[in-house]
Amino acid sequence: MQDMTRRSTTTYGFKRTANLLESRIRRAGESRGFAVTRLLTHWDEIAGPDLAGLARPVDVKYGRQGLGATLTLLTDGARAQLIEMQKEKLRERVNGVYGYNAIARIRITQTAATGFVDGQVAFEPAKPPVAATPDPETLARASASTTGIGDTDLRAALEALARNVLSKQKT
Repeated sequence: MQDMTRRSTTTYGFKRTANLLESRIRRAGESRGFAVTRLLTHWDEIAGPDLAGLARPVDVKYGRQGLGATLTLLTDGARAQLIEMQKEKLRERVNGVYGYNAIARIRITQTAATGFVDGQVAFEPAKPPVAATPDPETLARASASTTGIGDTDLRAALEALARNVLSKQKT
């Protein structure tokens, strides 16, 4: 009789990238004072779309008495005043991630628009990748592979899948 307590996996030996990099991200974050690495990995969600493109978290320093930490943000000179005016709102959002009043102060560091040595950070949101259009032969083969399907939504989804598979095989 088979043991039913054993769970069968569907990953076929593969692991999620987040699981593989979790310890490295945590070590790198903790070396800069980030006890909660979520502040680094989810900065766009924490700061909000209006502030995330203006500044990046660089460092968290804890005082000698442990009465709240100082979060250092990196931005360029023109945007520093915008961050300065919204520091209190940003501090509340960051403390919401920590779950308690961990950040007492926010310090703003100004640099050139692309950073200096540390990271070469550009302060614009990432642009979505541009999808290449497949050649007409690939489009025809993908369309031909879904001709017998009556449901239009299912046919469109399978045709998109076929286009992706066929274009990947060529590369």
